[in-house]
Parts: sequence; C-alpha cells; structure tokens
Amino acid sequence: MGSVGEYLAEQRRHAQLSLRQLSDLAGVSNPYLSQIERGLRKPSADVLQQLAKALRISAETLYVRAGILDPDDGSDGARRATGVVDAVLLDPALNERQKRVLLDVYGSFVRENTPDTAVATPAQAAATDAAAEQVAQATKPTARKAAPAKKPAQTAAAQKAAAAKKPAAKKTPARKRTTG
Repeated sequence: MGSVGEYLAEQRRHAQLSLRQLSDLAGVSNPYLSQIERGLRKPSADVLQQLAKALRISAETLYVRAGILDPDDGSDGARRATGVVDAVLLDPALNERQKRVLLDVYGSFVRENTPDTAVATPAQAAATDAAAEQVAQATKPTARKAAPAKKPAQTAAAQKAAAAKKPAAKKTPARKRTTG
C-alpha cells in the first residue's frame, strides 16, 4: 500500500485540482500540502479530515493509509458504504446533481435496512458514523453565489418627475434648398 501522500496526490489529480486549489479548499497551506504529498510530513487526523472533505473521499481511508486507524476496524457495512460513496463521488461520468441524488437514494436504503439494534463495538460505531458522515457531506449541496441585488424601485415622486419630463426632440440635419 502506498503512502498517504501518494494517495492524496493521486486523488487530487483525479479530482482535477491543482495543489493550490486543494490547499484553499481544505484550509491547509500550499507548502504544507506539498510536503505531505512528497512524504516529508505526516498530517494530523484533523488535517486528513479537512483534505478528505475537500476531495470528497473517505476520511477513514486516509486514516488507514496514514496509520491512524487499523484497517480491520469497522464493520463490513461501513466499509461497503465507504466503497459505494467513493465510487459514486469519483465517477467522472456523473455530474454533481446526479452524484447527490444517487447518494441520497443509497443513504435512504441503508437507513431503511439498518436494524435499530446497537452496534457491537465502539470501532464499528465509529466506522458506521464515519460512513454516514461521508454520505451526509457528499450529499450536501454546494454553495452557490448570491444573485445580484435588484435595483430599488423608484419612489412615486421620482416616477412623476420622469413622466412629466418631455422627451427631447430629435434633431435632423437641415436640407439644402437648391434653386433651379
């Protein structure tokens, strides 16, 4: 298994993001991110969480690759959910709306089929929560720019003044008279 830095670089390229774009999205400095990708620095769990959110990938996968989480922790269901979410998010054939809809439907099926019984171990609970959080983050609509503000309506007095004003007469060039 490759290092977390190699994996991050691969995921960044797959998302078609520059180093600077990812650093801005994740709130991590550009030089620090470069050092992580080159294997010179080991990122904290918080930084990995920010990077996972920015790349829209599983934080659990990054934790495993960084050695923070044991790959055997978590339930099969959580791993399956992570795999499905990653597959949908990384599919270049789908647009953002389609990804959101697919993940909403998948999440609803998982919730419908999940028994209301307690999860057996804290590791399984954490993995299930991580998968649920990933689905929630992935299906969250992206922020859109605010619509430009409309011009304020004219007051009644201003409308009256504009109506009373006569339009300027059109000036046409004078014709020359010729005598004949």
